[in-house]
Amino acid sequence: MCKVIAIANQKGGVGKTTTATNLGIALSMKRKRVLLIDADAQGNLSICLGSTNPDQIPFTLADAIWNHMEGRPSKIRDAIIHHEEGVDYIPCNIELSRGEPALINARRREYFFTDMLSEFKQEYDYILIDCSPSLGIITVNALTMADSVIIPVQVEYLSLKGLELFLQSIDDIRSCRLNPNLQIEGVLMTMVDERMVLCREVIHELKAGYGDVLPVFQTTIPKSIKAAEISALGKSIFKHAPKGKVAEAYLKLAKEVLANEK
Repeated sequence: MCKVIAIANQKGGVGKTTTATNLGIALSMKRKRVLLIDADAQGNLSICLGSTNPDQIPFTLADAIWNHMEGRPSKIRDAIIHHEEGVDYIPCNIELSRGEPALINARRREYFFTDMLSEFKQEYDYILIDCSPSLGIITVNALTMADSVIIPVQVEYLSLKGLELFLQSIDDIRSCRLNPNLQIEGVLMTMVDERMVLCREVIHELKAGYGDVLPVFQTTIPKSIKAAEISALGKSIFKHAPKGKVAEAYLKLAKEVLANEK
């Protein structure tokens, strides 16, 4: 069975795209069939996977959505790009933000992803959706389709506040019946430097405040210059620094995600 995981947080800069990219490739290294979906108009996932100028990609998620909204075949398969590291991905670009307001009045506006992408569940083991740092209609679509959500949280106090807000948003998605079965795959602590007292304090507070009610991944993603470089280089961490601590962390995260299926 395919599992759809949204990678989301209403706070920006917490490592959503880095996590989507490298978790997806780590799962493919475990012989899983993986489809990554760039659902952020900034196109950062597309850039991380080597599409240096997403605005010049001839067919993207945005084009498929507009086709679907206007009653034409979405042609979503035309958007799929096969990546050399074993994953497929659907790119995105700025056209998504330009047209997003038009979705507000569309019929079944929260179910575009479900309607267009459900057919791929027969072809992939995992579909990972990289969401924008907002709760706009595109992110709502991702959360409506998803089986679960990974919430990356940068280890700082402001991120804990953002976590509270996002958990409320998940409750809203459940309570309004868009996706009553949406689960939290886990909270993922990112950019961790345990040498810093503040970092250790935030980790302690996160586990003390949420550890009994939320799954928190044992794996943490360390802060690293190598990890910060990969988006600009258009490479995964496994290509840029395969023997480094960040690559090791994402492989451990993939093992945890796979273990959740048992």
